[in-house]
Amino acid sequence: MAAKAATKEVMFVWEGKDKKGEKRKGESVGKSEAAIKAALRKQGIRPLKVKKKPKDLFGGGGKAIESGDIAMFARQMATMMSSGVPLLQSFDLVGQGHDKPKFQKLVMEIKTDVEAGGTMAEALRKHPQYFDSLFCNLVEAGEQAGILESLLTKLAVYKEKTESMKKKIKGALSYPISILVVAMIVSAILLIYVVPVFADMFSSFGGDLPALTQLAVTMSDFMVANWMPVFGGLAAFVFVFKQAKKRSVAFDNFLQRLSLKLPLFGELLTKSALARFTRTLATMFAAGTPMVEAMDSVAGASGNIVFFEATMKIKSEVSTGVPLAESMRNSGVFPNMCVQMTQIGEESGDLDKMLNKVADYYEEEVDALVEALSSMMEPMIMAFLGVVIGGLVLAMYMPIFAMGSVI
Repeated sequence: MAAKAATKEVMFVWEGKDKKGEKRKGESVGKSEAAIKAALRKQGIRPLKVKKKPKDLFGGGGKAIESGDIAMFARQMATMMSSGVPLLQSFDLVGQGHDKPKFQKLVMEIKTDVEAGGTMAEALRKHPQYFDSLFCNLVEAGEQAGILESLLTKLAVYKEKTESMKKKIKGALSYPISILVVAMIVSAILLIYVVPVFADMFSSFGGDLPALTQLAVTMSDFMVANWMPVFGGLAAFVFVFKQAKKRSVAFDNFLQRLSLKLPLFGELLTKSALARFTRTLATMFAAGTPMVEAMDSVAGASGNIVFFEATMKIKSEVSTGVPLAESMRNSGVFPNMCVQMTQIGEESGDLDKMLNKVADYYEEEVDALVEALSSMMEPMIMAFLGVVIGGLVLAMYMPIFAMGSVI
């Protein structure tokens, strides 16, 4: 994830007048009303009204628009245009064919802006929460060069591959976490409700309990007496952690750097970041975007502060005439294979093709790592559940087994 601003940016709706005195309105992302007004004045627009956009202003209720919907939008628009369907009619077909009211409204608003004489890129830029700078820049390049259909296809491929990789990584990371949460819940239920029943029964037996059973009873007594502080403390920790990650740039950056050093998962996150870097740069370069300008979008798509900072360093060096491969090597972040393939692409004049091959390679590596992690995690999780849950059950039955052997 790119470095966050200290103050959170939010969406504002505004109205104003341009130099010709004509009324203009739109939406912009900024830190404050003053920042939005200043930006509008630089564009030659005199702001009349600027206010925060209400959360329910865009589409009301219903399911939220997701990244997958935007990928599908690019794919469907490219398909419609390649079939000879006019642009405005394509908006109708794509919007009406979707089952989300919010998405339908989004597409119809884009169509209205285009129908009023604006470009598609201008219409998309009014909705930055859905269409990032990379998407808008490529659409603008496609409109100017008359190859909008081709670039929409490239965007569709880029979005689809990115979303597929995100889902795989999310699944690989969420699976062990979900199992851990379930184990904690089951253990808490056993300690609070089940173990006390056995403890009462054991107290009537007399004699000393096995060490494992005594440990389980002690833990049960603690949980019964303190379950509210324990769960309250866990909830408070999760809340504080999320807020700190959301509000503190330094803490979030620390977590991002730490994530790349984790065993197994660090390698997975690193290779996914490399895939996003090379795929995004290849897509931008194929669209004819100058290298230096493309780096801003590439940095934002990298997904980690380490790669964001490396990309900004590369941008600085490339702007002074340093070859891309050399600046990548100087950053100390990119592996030799990635640097060498980039160098071959620069020397042969097929940089976008080489970068796409590198992206394909790392995406395949991510797939292989996800499968390997899944295969490794299953027995480890079963062993963990056996130790935690099975240990509690065994602790409760050990006195009964001991009595049976005496009898």
